Amino acid sequence: MSTEPTPTDLEKETSAEASAVPETASAIEEPADQAAPAPSLARTTVNRIGAGGRNAGASLRHVLTTGHQSDDEIRRLLVQRQFGAYEEVRDTAREELDVVHSRITRLERIGAEDGWTPEQRQEVKVLREERKGRASALKDLMKAPFEPIQPTADQIKRARRAGSTRRFVALLVVIGLLGALLVSAPQLLLLALPVAVAVLWWLGRRPPTLVQRPVPDRLLAQPALALSAQGGVTAAGVEEEPAPYAIADASTSEEAEEALRRAIVREGGELRDVIDGRREPWGWSARARFLSGSPEALNEDKVYRNLITTLRLRRNGLLIEVDPESGDVCDVRMLLRDPFTPELVGTVPYRPPLSAAIRDPFDLGVGMDTTKLMFSLAGLMLLMVGDSGSGKSGVMLAMAEAATSTRDAVVINIDPVGTGVGELGPAITLNAYMDQDRIAAVFDFLIQLCSARARQRMAYGWGNKWRVSEEHPAMCVFVDEWPQLSEKNKKKLIKLLLLARKEAIWFYAGSQFGTKEHLGEAIGPKLKGKLLGASRRVDVTELLGGGAIAEGYRPDLLQAATETDPGDAGQIYAHGLPGMANRPTRFQVREITPEHAARVGAERAAAGLPDVTHTLTEAGMIKEWNKLLKAEGSTAPGGPSAGGGDDEPDVPRVLLVIAEAFVQEDDPEYLTLDQLHRYLRKDDVGKWGRWDDRDDQGRLRELGKAVARELRNAKVDLASDRIREAEGQPRGFYANAVQRALANGS
Repeated sequence: MSTEPTPTDLEKETSAEASAVPETASAIEEPADQAAPAPSLARTTVNRIGAGGRNAGASLRHVLTTGHQSDDEIRRLLVQRQFGAYEEVRDTAREELDVVHSRITRLERIGAEDGWTPEQRQEVKVLREERKGRASALKDLMKAPFEPIQPTADQIKRARRAGSTRRFVALLVVIGLLGALLVSAPQLLLLALPVAVAVLWWLGRRPPTLVQRPVPDRLLAQPALALSAQGGVTAAGVEEEPAPYAIADASTSEEAEEALRRAIVREGGELRDVIDGRREPWGWSARARFLSGSPEALNEDKVYRNLITTLRLRRNGLLIEVDPESGDVCDVRMLLRDPFTPELVGTVPYRPPLSAAIRDPFDLGVGMDTTKLMFSLAGLMLLMVGDSGSGKSGVMLAMAEAATSTRDAVVINIDPVGTGVGELGPAITLNAYMDQDRIAAVFDFLIQLCSARARQRMAYGWGNKWRVSEEHPAMCVFVDEWPQLSEKNKKKLIKLLLLARKEAIWFYAGSQFGTKEHLGEAIGPKLKGKLLGASRRVDVTELLGGGAIAEGYRPDLLQAATETDPGDAGQIYAHGLPGMANRPTRFQVREITPEHAARVGAERAAAGLPDVTHTLTEAGMIKEWNKLLKAEGSTAPGGPSAGGGDDEPDVPRVLLVIAEAFVQEDDPEYLTLDQLHRYLRKDDVGKWGRWDDRDDQGRLRELGKAVARELRNAKVDLASDRIREAEGQPRGFYANAVQRALANGS
């Protein structure tokens, strides 16, 4: 059989080869098709990262060239600089005014506590003039509107270039810092490079929007930066302050706060806010917080009267109390009606005979804020100042009524021209009124009793204060109409005020005036307790210091009673009362009617008054006491001798200053010459400050010789001693020796 292929076989082979060629070609081309995607992905990634770099660069260039900021935004930024300078001038003026005010406040506090030297008095005068000038200048500045100079197109272009330069420099600094960091720590590239690539890859599909942004809200929120500011706006950025309205129109706390805010702003005050608005039985109260200046300015006469008019208040119906803890805050009370209704004041509490101790606090009245006027009479040397019709005698009667209810204190009643607290009748242990000689005899007795009790204290080992008990009662001496005392009796009274407190002989004095020319000495500011009814402004500043009016103590606004109008009788301001804060709050003392006084007086006398026989017998003064009681029953008031004598010698000035120093230092057992030198220098710097340029040893040596010479020339039986209780045993004076010198009539 032949093996040569037939035509049919050739056709099959050709067909098979033809069919096999595509398979082979497919097999050959398949690897090429599978390798093709790899170069395409790399190109895509590189292209995307490159696009991200271009996008980042475009965004960076846009920011660097300030292309994102509109001309209006740059204009507002330039005007903002002008407004900042405008505000800085006012802030500086406020700060300088506050510094002057702080210096005045510090000096006034010193003056109220220790008195002023002539230099300090002159400094206060100069500072007050400076404060007045600065306050006026600040008010003018606050009224001046902000009138910006709008930037030109060239100025805006220059501002763009300056901003671009600052940004470019900042970018170079950042790049330099990053480069230095990578050079010092190359391993950070392992972290930084992938992060950078990832960021650029992410930016590759996010082309930047290179447009100008809207003007930021912080710039739009300032009206002073708007183009309309060319017409002028105020320092607060407000074109016009809303008109004020009467406080009576307020029906909510928010409306009352807004009424007060507008009224204060109208007077030039710059407030942070007005808060705590509250409806009161007598009107409204609120709390004002100042942004600059001082709340004390509201008590200045012109501002005060304008606020009364603006708020439509009753006469003197605005009370401003500066917060002692926060110098930028004050409490404001706006009176629309009488603040002391019968419901608020209440009735006089009934006090049974012998039911209280003199150290107990007595409820005598109520404040506008419902605070009780509640304090103890023990240890209190008190002065009540008020015009005729102020209710001064009624206030003293209220205190005496409380004192006669005690089991360990007796009441002595002294009045040179009236009957004092005599309405309590037989509840008064000893009366001396309308007779200067009899008053002098009582004062002499009390001066001698001070010495006797001092000796008793030493014998009993009671320390430096008399121990009050039923067997050794206190003596509460009520002295009305102080200025009407004879000069002799004024001197005796002042001596007792310096001498008697530690011996439980306490004085509650009343006067229509609080100044030296009426009292005999400038003793008022040194007394612990002070009550002020309707009185002169000079009395307020004399007793409470030059800043009292500004702080809110306004008894000068109270109206004394007349025959037909009760006015503000019995309303007082109080300072220095034990257990009560020293705040300028107005109080109403409950009235003791003559009928009530007579009834409780008779009741207490029937129950028996505290007995002083035992303590006066121990003191060796019972005979003198009985003579006073006998004279009270046999001597008619008045008569030719009622004028009293004026033969009482003056207390030598040096002794008076030494005694006052012990009072100011809270009655220590002794004071060294070094301690006393401050008080002597304050009294007469020319006389006692001559040795200030010497060392301490030389200064004290000369001081001791000068004091001894003064005492000797004044015939005062007092000499300095070695103070063995003090380190180094310096020379000085013991309190008992000073008291004996005063009591001996020196």
